Amino acid sequence: QVQLVESGGGLVQAGGSLRLSCAASGRTFSMYTMGWFRQAPGKVREFVAYIWWNGGSTYYADSVKGRSTISRDNAKNTVYLQINSLKPEDTAVYYCAATNRLQPVTVLLTTTPYNYWGQGTQVTVSS
Repeated sequence: QVQLVESGGGLVQAGGSLRLSCAASGRTFSMYTMGWFRQAPGKVREFVAYIWWNGGSTYYADSVKGRSTISRDNAKNTVYLQINSLKPEDTAVYYCAATNRLQPVTVLLTTTPYNYWGQGTQVTVSS
């Protein structure tokens, strides 16, 4: 069982930056691939980024590629998402998720393989 708690959201002006954190409970955090997703009002939850259990591979959605960095500290059971050059369209609730299932990249871009989710943290970007 893994429990995930996100933090770091807030209100920021366009062009600013945020670093979201996701703290995980459990001793097996280092075995999980971690993902970040976001959901804007009236829209489906969408993939943002993922990082393999050992940090050896990362992948980003086109919408955040080049201005975001996902990272993890397995000693602290925490995964991070740094987003720079924030845009109003980045406004959403951001969720972290965990999966211990080996899946191809195409599947990790969907919510399907993630069996643990946090409660989300709100990010609002003002223009």
